[in-house]
Amino acid sequence: MRYELIIFDWDGTLMNSVPKIVACMQAAAFDAELGELDVSAIENIIGLGLPEAIATLCPGIEATQAERLRQRYAYHFVHGDATPMPFFEGVKEQVARLRERPGQRLAVATGKSRCGLDRIFSEAECGAWFHASRTADETRSKPHPQMLLELLDELKVPVERAVMVGDTEYDLEMARSIGMDRVGVTYGVHTPARLAACQPVWLADNVKVLFDWLHG
Repeated sequence: MRYELIIFDWDGTLMNSVPKIVACMQAAAFDAELGELDVSAIENIIGLGLPEAIATLCPGIEATQAERLRQRYAYHFVHGDATPMPFFEGVKEQVARLRERPGQRLAVATGKSRCGLDRIFSEAECGAWFHASRTADETRSKPHPQMLLELLDELKVPVERAVMVGDTEYDLEMARSIGMDRVGVTYGVHTPARLAACQPVWLADNVKVLFDWLHG
């Protein structure tokens, strides 16, 4: 077993939710009278907690307008937008394979809220896949490593026996800051060059390559 604990990011790593996030943020910006937001700018902040994402996306935004944007984003994500959010092809089968390995631990570290992650767990019937999870609103947002430290402590796994898997530099930087191995996936939102700058131990350009390596 290469790692006792594998910690996955969610959006852009396991689930193809990026189109929905972009659509909902654009709709929310329209509601908040912020005008049209650039798609690449929205993609850039995916992975951060929502308050941090809004502050990065809209520098200098007033508190009341930021709250309006947050509320409208939440509305569109839950109720107003029908963009599908499938798992990337092969994810379900590959995670099931990992779960079968004796002693293998799986976890999630995400910029989603606890309410949002639990909703996805319920809708996709996948919460039982993971032994633990952390969200940005119950600890600190990426790239701060607090959620990783909490997962290591909860699951009693030393940092050298764990790996972080994600599609953004925020994922990889929080792992690098505590000396945790990290794997970047290039099919998400950040470019291979941005991921490579975080010195990952592996870069995977599709789900099969990723899980073949994790099974090694």
